[in-house]
Amino acid sequence: MESLGTDKVICVPDRNLSAWIAKNTKTEVIAWDGFCHVHDRVTADDVEQARREHPEAVVLAHPECRMEVLEKADHVTSTSGMLRFAKESPAKEFIIGTETGLMYGLKKLNPGKTFYPLRKDMVCPNMKKTSLQSILHALETETYKIKVPEEIRVPAKRALDRMLEVK
Repeated sequence: MESLGTDKVICVPDRNLSAWIAKNTKTEVIAWDGFCHVHDRVTADDVEQARREHPEAVVLAHPECRMEVLEKADHVTSTSGMLRFAKESPAKEFIIGTETGLMYGLKKLNPGKTFYPLRKDMVCPNMKKTSLQSILHALETETYKIKVPEEIRVPAKRALDRMLEVK
C-alpha cells in the first residue's frame, strides 16, 4: 500500500481483505462491504478443529478469511503465496484456508507433503463454471466478445498496469 504514494485507498471487493491490509499498513483503507462466501464462512473454531485433527500441520489462510481466522493462522498469504510457501517450507503437513481447487496444484508441486482443507466445504461454484473446454470453445469460436468504450478502456488499463507494477 505504501508504494501507491497515497495516504488513503478504497479497497474492493472484499471487506476481510481490506481489514487485513488495514492492519498491516499505515495507509487508511476504505473497505467495500463485499465478501467471498467461501472464505467468510470460516471461523476461528474451524481453525481450532483443524489443528486438533492435524496437530503437526502449518495453517495457511487467505486474507479474504475473517480476521478471527487470520489471527489464528501460522501464515496469511494469497493463493500464489500459498504455493510458494508450501514449496519453500520444510513442513510436511499444511492446513489450507482457501478454495479447495488450490489443493491440486499444491499436491502436484509438493508430492512429499500432505495438504488438508481448513473446511471441506470451501468450494466456490462460480470458480467451477469455467473449464478448459469452455475456454477452448470461446477462443476457437470467438463466441464471446466484450466491447469496452475507449474512454473506459484506457483508464482501466492504466489502473491494471499500475497494479501489476506494484511489488
